[in-house]
Amino acid sequence: MRWSGERESGNVEDRRGMSGGGKIAIGGVGGIVILVISLLLGKNPLDYINTSDVQNQATSEQVSSSPEEEKEMQFVSVVLGDTEDVWTDIFEEDGKTYVEPKLDVFRQSISSGCGFASAASGPFYCPQDSKVYIDLSFYDELRDRFGVDGDFAMAYVIAHEVGHHVQHLLGITDKVDAQRGSLNENEMNRLSVKLELQADFLAGVWANHMKTRTTKSGEAILEEGDIEEALHAANAIGDDRLQKESQGYVVPDAFTHGTSQQRMYWFKKGFETGDIRQGDTFSEVH
Repeated sequence: MRWSGERESGNVEDRRGMSGGGKIAIGGVGGIVILVISLLLGKNPLDYINTSDVQNQATSEQVSSSPEEEKEMQFVSVVLGDTEDVWTDIFEEDGKTYVEPKLDVFRQSISSGCGFASAASGPFYCPQDSKVYIDLSFYDELRDRFGVDGDFAMAYVIAHEVGHHVQHLLGITDKVDAQRGSLNENEMNRLSVKLELQADFLAGVWANHMKTRTTKSGEAILEEGDIEEALHAANAIGDDRLQKESQGYVVPDAFTHGTSQQRMYWFKKGFETGDIRQGDTFSEVH
C-alpha cells in the first residue's frame, strides 16, 4: 500500500499520554463491540475491564514516542483519511451524508463512551461516542502472535472498525441491540457474528473503492499482494482458529466474530462487489 506523504485525517486524537479509570456498561452492542476482541484472543475480559462503580477520570502524562511509533501514527491517520474519502463518496451516491468518526490512539488503557478498556481488548469501535479506539501495540501482537505482517493487513483492521461506524450510521447496530432482551446468550453471540462479518464485508467494500484511487504522484495506492495481506489477517483471527490455538478445541456457540473461512469470504465478497447492498450477513447463510 502506497501511503507515505498522503493526506492525513484530522480526526485522529492522540491520547497516548492519557490514563484514566471509570465504570463500564457491559450491556448493549457497545459492550459487545468492546468485549469481542478480548474473547476472540482467548483472554478474560475481567482482566482488563474496570467494573468498579467509580467516576470517569483521566490524567495527562508526557508522551515519549519512537520513530517507528510516529510512523504508525501517520499510517493510521492516512488510512482513516482514506476511509473518510471512500465512505463520503458511497454515502453521497445514495443521497446520504457520511459523518466521520474520531479515532483515538491510546496506550495501555482508555476511558471511552462504552466504558473503560485496556490494550488487551484490541481495537474496538464504540457507538456511544462514534469513536474507533486503538493501541498501536496491537500491530505488534498481530505480527508477533499471529504472523500477520504488511501495511494493508493493518489497514484492514482499521477499515473493519470503521465498518462498525458505518453500521451505526445506517441504524444496523441499534436494530441488533434492540433484540438483546429477547435473546439468550448463544443467540446474541450469533447476532454478534453476523454484525462482525458485515464489518468485514464493509472493509472489503472500502478496499474495492481503493482500487481506483491514486497517490499525489499518480501511482495506484493498492499494490500487488495487498488484498492477500488482508485475507491473511482475516484468516488468522477467525474464532475457530483462535479457539483451537488457545484451548485446543472449538466451541461454535462461543463464536463472536466468525470462522476464518467466513471472515475471508465476506471480506472477499465486499472487495469483489464493491456494493454495500450485497452485504446482508443477517439473511445470507454461509
